[in-house]
Amino acid sequence: MTFYQLIQAVRANPQQVQVPATWGQGRAGFGGLAVALVFEAMRAKVPEGRPVRSLAVTFVAPLAVDVPVSFEAEVLREGKAVSQMLGRALQNGQVVTLVQGSFGASRASSIAVPGLPAPPMRPADECQELPYIDKLTPEFTRYLAMRWAVGGMPFSHNKSREMGGWVRLREHDPVEPLTEAHLLALVDAWPPAVLPHLKAPAAGSSLTWTIEFIQPLPALTTLDWCMYHAEIEHARDGYGHIAAGLWSPTGELIALSRQTVTVFA
Repeated sequence: MTFYQLIQAVRANPQQVQVPATWGQGRAGFGGLAVALVFEAMRAKVPEGRPVRSLAVTFVAPLAVDVPVSFEAEVLREGKAVSQMLGRALQNGQVVTLVQGSFGASRASSIAVPGLPAPPMRPADECQELPYIDKLTPEFTRYLAMRWAVGGMPFSHNKSREMGGWVRLREHDPVEPLTEAHLLALVDAWPPAVLPHLKAPAAGSSLTWTIEFIQPLPALTTLDWCMYHAEIEHARDGYGHIAAGLWSPTGELIALSRQTVTVFA
């Protein structure tokens, strides 16, 4: 199933979905997809005109592939402009992904500060793409394309604090307007920025993730390259703290991301 098909499956019946092994990431399903599917269940219960402003994610346990999973959402509070939501992905009666979200309508304000500028980066067509290689690269990379422009690839012994480049969906799905669900997959597609520091493959995963969306989103499609840039703020004792941003091809800020990651090396 493609990203489009899985999103449609959650919209049709969030209580009965199965993520196929082609969306695997090591021993689990791809985290960005899991959050995107929880988000879709949450968004369905939010009034029109309240776009998502931020999501706080805890990856409680690995999402098993080829096993039924249900997606639940509840309204914690609904104010005049903001809806506070809680979403869960459950397997075998246990929570595997937990998402708290804030959705808010725009309001008149005297404050206007432009988004952070995009960092300098080579054009996408000049950058090396991470190919999908069966049994070598994560399974989900068959659906998402990444081109490196900053820092090293995982396990390359590159000690840079920075990592990034360009990312978009591959041409498996119908071309659609880029939504927050797509952005969750694009941002989380990138490996933890600490992995290039290693000389040999080792396990690493997100523990918690906070992502904030700059609304309104720019008018992009799923085939537009977006610019991703991450910086390690601190790493020690098997944990890393990473801040990142996503920009449009023209340098417009789209999302801000923070992750605490675990590394088993």
